[in-house]
Amino acid sequence: MLCIEAQVAKLGDIPLTEAGLREHIWPLFSRVLDSRSEIYLANHSLGRPLDQTSRDVQRGLDLWYERLDEAWNDDGWPAEIELFRSRIARLIGLEQGKCVVPKTSAGQGLRAVLNSFSPNVRVVTTTGEFDSIDFILKTYEAQGCATLSWVPPRPNDQGVPIFLAEDILEKIEVGVDLVVVSAVFFGTGQVMTGLSQIVGRAHEVGALVLVDAYHAAGVIPLSMQVGEIDFMIGGSYKYARGGPGACWLAIHPRVLSSDVQTRDTGWFAKRDPFGYQRPDDLARGTHGDAWLESTPPILTVYQAAAGLELTLGIGVERLREYNLHQQAILRDAFQARCVPHFAPADPEGFGAFTLVPSDDAAGLARRLKAKGVSTDARGNFVRFGPDLLNTTAELEKVAEVAGLLDK
Repeated sequence: MLCIEAQVAKLGDIPLTEAGLREHIWPLFSRVLDSRSEIYLANHSLGRPLDQTSRDVQRGLDLWYERLDEAWNDDGWPAEIELFRSRIARLIGLEQGKCVVPKTSAGQGLRAVLNSFSPNVRVVTTTGEFDSIDFILKTYEAQGCATLSWVPPRPNDQGVPIFLAEDILEKIEVGVDLVVVSAVFFGTGQVMTGLSQIVGRAHEVGALVLVDAYHAAGVIPLSMQVGEIDFMIGGSYKYARGGPGACWLAIHPRVLSSDVQTRDTGWFAKRDPFGYQRPDDLARGTHGDAWLESTPPILTVYQAAAGLELTLGIGVERLREYNLHQQAILRDAFQARCVPHFAPADPEGFGAFTLVPSDDAAGLARRLKAKGVSTDARGNFVRFGPDLLNTTAELEKVAEVAGLLDK
């Protein structure tokens, strides 16, 4: 049985190479690599799990079988929850795991934040937020619980919609309560530059900022605490290889020390939940514990363990460098085969996938799938997301297939 830590150590401290990854990291994924023959380039959607993931989930189940309700002792399920919180904190640049609140979805984290404000919270956001975030915000507005101010994108010279910090800044004025913006936009992969200016302007007018980091955490180095971001939401479904349900809300220590509280709560938010006391003063737990809700799902934190260990062990900086290298190979291959694609002047201004424009993006993604290339489509773009399990030969093959389908 291979150990993640030991295999990562064999890589050394040098930049990642295909040969090194093949020798030391690929064996950690034998189950998923042996079971599928397709070229998988939807890593930006659902990350591929490690062999260790199934064993970790079994560990969580074993505690149930062996201890029953004593699995809730401090050295049982709660210990794994705290390990999950501390790993997420490291991933996004927080000093304390207690600032991280496990959630089953990023949307659940957004609702917790919205429900910390008085009714009819005034929100500035963009038209490029993920469907769930967009739908929740519109639902709050439809029910008279929020007033929304939308920021649209501007098309660049290649027709890719780009969001500009200056357009968001214009909307942030006195009376705004919350700004909701992605660190990396799910549809195009654009990195939202100017976040520090957005946070600074919001704080000037008394507003707070929530950053959706689902397409940034594990892809781009983050420092929530240094950036003074008030709230951050994300999950392990994609780049951290933790599957569905292993999500989180992170809260800046400054906010946790203030009087901001959410109405999304439950008995785990009590100071002593297993004491079963019912004080009238609603004594809440400390730090992020005050934002917990009712009995949490347990297996999700086990499900996320291996992916987080690998991501943190290799290091987001090295993963980012290697991904940019792979995207450069893919774009060069597209170029050589005359496949139209978006090649940004500054690749670091975009996340972990490359775009191919198409008037029938969903249809193109289906035709690619039929040819053994798994990817996906959003709007008028097909997204191609390589990761450390993809080879140069695969990327060149994908461009060849796409070129044939384009003719």
